[in-house]
Amino acid sequence: MQHSPDFPEYNSKAIEAWDRLAEWWDDKIGDGNEFQDYLIEPTTERMLALKAGEQVLDVACGAGRFARRMAGMGAVVTAIDQAERFLNRARDRTAENDDRITYLKLDATDRAAILSLGERRFDAAVCTMALMDMSSITPLISALPTLLKPHGRFVFSITHPVFNSWTARHVAEQYEQDGEIMVKSGITITDYAQPYSYRGFGIPGQPEPQYYFHRPISLLFNTCFRYGFVLDRMEEPVFPEELQSGANNPLAFSRMPFIPPVLVARMVLKSIY
Repeated sequence: MQHSPDFPEYNSKAIEAWDRLAEWWDDKIGDGNEFQDYLIEPTTERMLALKAGEQVLDVACGAGRFARRMAGMGAVVTAIDQAERFLNRARDRTAENDDRITYLKLDATDRAAILSLGERRFDAAVCTMALMDMSSITPLISALPTLLKPHGRFVFSITHPVFNSWTARHVAEQYEQDGEIMVKSGITITDYAQPYSYRGFGIPGQPEPQYYFHRPISLLFNTCFRYGFVLDRMEEPVFPEELQSGANNPLAFSRMPFIPPVLVARMVLKSIY
């Protein structure tokens, strides 16, 4: 059984796939979707608890949606991504607060490249919905204690490892209860505890599959603990009731009120590492 969180043999393939998919993804969700609007961004913003003037590193920023939100809150953002096409879209979309956002092409799986950003520079780092797309996470996590100021925080969101994998099967059962036809939605899981890589579609109709890297929660968290972080807060948000009742697809996460599609965590440096 593999105990490393990293799959370096997939580095170039994963990066190349995202460079090809970047513009298509931005066309689809550049202005947000229900996952971002209801689950990811509100939770991440609460955990970051940004103050005006704070320096923030946005890792795998994509087309810059969250970087722009943070700049709008007064943060000074350094936003990095390895896909030039994503960065071009990000710059095109940044009409306001452009003096508070710097976009840089940088591979977050390259520790030396990350360290080039400077020592004790950032109050916080954030990575929204990208760690599961990154072939190697140790280079980033091991570099953050150098980049962050003492007691700096690292907030990340991911697809929930328990309920998102190549073995996850969305199911719906119809049954009768007290004379009423009911539909119960859920997920079956057959493989969770070991890390593995696979290819899949993040959005229906995607022109080609992307690479995913499944890591159980313990492996992900223990990697952070190894480099001086402690878990300060974790949330597993679910869709609000109005979306649950309005969803037409019984297999959608929005029809599963007790199954969180994403996991959001805040790690804090316990000391100067």
